Amino acid sequence: MDVLTMLIPVSLGLGAIGLTAFVWALRTHQFEDPHGDGERFLSSRWDDEPRPD
Repeated sequence: MDVLTMLIPVSLGLGAIGLTAFVWALRTHQFEDPHGDGERFLSSRWDDEPRPD
């Protein structure tokens, strides 16, 4: 039982940290355009040479 008195607050603290990080990400618009970001990340269009100006 002594272990539970330590594990319960630690787990609640970790959950609060995760929730805080998620809310921060929402407020700073980290999830604004996930489809476009995925397309740009997976695109191999400019891998061999720099983009022309």
